[in-house]
Amino acid sequence: MFDKLGQLANLMRNLPRLQEEAGKVRERLGQLTAVGDAGAGMVTVTVNGRLEVVRCSLSDEAMRLNDREMLEDLIRAATNQALEKARDLMQEETGKMASVLGLPGMDLPGGN
Repeated sequence: MFDKLGQLANLMRNLPRLQEEAGKVRERLGQLTAVGDAGAGMVTVTVNGRLEVVRCSLSDEAMRLNDREMLEDLIRAATNQALEKARDLMQEETGKMASVLGLPGMDLPGGN
């Protein structure tokens, strides 16, 4: 319990630095991308570190399927895969920020 209070006190002392680091992390997250694919590459979705879909690509083969339900499933699967990878990237970035601030054991927002 006192460990967490010490971390909180350290966090409050470092608030300006924390805000600066958080800004840097937000900027980096916007530049990071994660790609998910489904159907052996028939559907590819790219997501940035802010969990925004920035690209969705359908192959010619996917378009020829003429199977709406299957295409919806492929899009959903590719998107979920990309989001999972992006969340992992977010966790890495927030972990780096915590480490820079001397708070390696503290869970920060953006993780799983």
